[in-house]
Amino acid sequence: MDRVSLVWRLRRRARRGVLCMAFFCISMALLYAICAENSVPVTDAIFGVRARTRAQPRAHSVIKVLRGGAKPMYIDPQKLPGIIPGDPHRPIPVLSSLNHTLESWDPPAKPKPKERTPSGFFSHLLPRPFTRALETLFGGRRKGELSGRGGDAALFGPRGILGEVWDDEMSSSMLGNRLKKVVQNYQAMNKYGVKVSGPGGVSSRPKLSGPKLLCQMKIQVDVSTLTSDFQPFSSLPWASQLPLKQLTSNLGPYKSCAVVTSAGSMRSSGLGKEIDSHDAVLRFNAAPTSGYENDVGSKTTIRLVNSQVMASEAHRFLSSSLYSSGTLVAWDPAPFSADLTQWFNRTDYPIFTQYQRYRMLHPMQPFYILHPRFEWQVWQRIQDNMAEPIQKNPPSSGLLGTVMMMSLCEVVHVYEFLPSRRKTELCHYYQRFFDAACTLGAYHPLLYEKNLVKRMNQGPERDIYTHGRITLPGFNTLNCTGDAGGALVDMRH
Repeated sequence: MDRVSLVWRLRRRARRGVLCMAFFCISMALLYAICAENSVPVTDAIFGVRARTRAQPRAHSVIKVLRGGAKPMYIDPQKLPGIIPGDPHRPIPVLSSLNHTLESWDPPAKPKPKERTPSGFFSHLLPRPFTRALETLFGGRRKGELSGRGGDAALFGPRGILGEVWDDEMSSSMLGNRLKKVVQNYQAMNKYGVKVSGPGGVSSRPKLSGPKLLCQMKIQVDVSTLTSDFQPFSSLPWASQLPLKQLTSNLGPYKSCAVVTSAGSMRSSGLGKEIDSHDAVLRFNAAPTSGYENDVGSKTTIRLVNSQVMASEAHRFLSSSLYSSGTLVAWDPAPFSADLTQWFNRTDYPIFTQYQRYRMLHPMQPFYILHPRFEWQVWQRIQDNMAEPIQKNPPSSGLLGTVMMMSLCEVVHVYEFLPSRRKTELCHYYQRFFDAACTLGAYHPLLYEKNLVKRMNQGPERDIYTHGRITLPGFNTLNCTGDAGGALVDMRH
């Protein structure tokens, strides 16, 4: 009798333990959902900065989650096929040979994959935080904290607010509640001491035509890099590691250039052959080509990396062969004043330390650092041409790289900066992280960058819809008259 009583008591305690554990898990998921629902600073305060999703997720957070509730599996882009640890004594690989013409290939049309949309009886009855908690516990994919209320259907579906082709009057008021709050939080922050001036930020601001915008960009943006004669670098022991000349003096001019974004919609695009046919190809950060050649090509002429990637141990910036092809260009957010001494003493990430280390390992590889004045000049062009205040943070690598290539090339094709019919919440083509913020922006003023690029586009809207391709003229082909009041664009090349 005592033995039966003991077994019964143990079973009762076990059931209580299971119920308590389940209650704890649901409570934590609900707390996380409520914090992400209401405020990015609150989420940071409780869970730390790593819990926050930014427009470009942190480098060490590249995660692949298998469907069916499997255990998360961390995927390092450096461990993809074809990527090997770098060797400081190994010569830099030679870039690909002569190109083919763009007209010689017509990419096959691919059916648009069906997007999964949240459904279920309880999703219509329970408040949003409860449904987010259930998604966190039982969801089949890892979603970012910034996805809109309606998920894929509300933003990326056939009748979503993005439409078939990007509207150049997109506004933060069109976003879902959560993403709208996050954008507003970043708009209210001013970490870099931005001083707003000019006609932008109000609905009455003048809306310039595409040619006028292009001339404004050409005249008022100086694509410059650090050289060894800049103070305070000229007085430092490692000044000789900096280039003697500007990037625009040593590279180019190229006839045709491709800017390949890392957008998830590059997957299954079949654009690899077209991309490789360009004279020069720009890629970003840790975006690989091995295993994705059919969609993104294999040629890399220039790679633009941010200081966060350079400092991340997970990306093995100093040793991986991923970064050793072609020319490297780095950038780091800096004060709005673009004061080099102030920036040198307080960088967001240790860009100069990593630069020195990489140059010692790869002294023959061209490596430039963008002048911070350039990033804020681009930011000012965005703000001056928008009807509402934008985030007081630097533009994305995508826009900085696009403007940089416009200074080196006669014609620039940018792929999936404006989403095509393949638009998706998938952040990057080489990972399984889903978040609308990767397309619409959170930290970066990405929403407004896309508005600006759409207005400058010289190609047909059909190209955007089918290929995600926009066409921009190089600055050298623009014949700007007066004070950027008009422009003649030579697109014969």
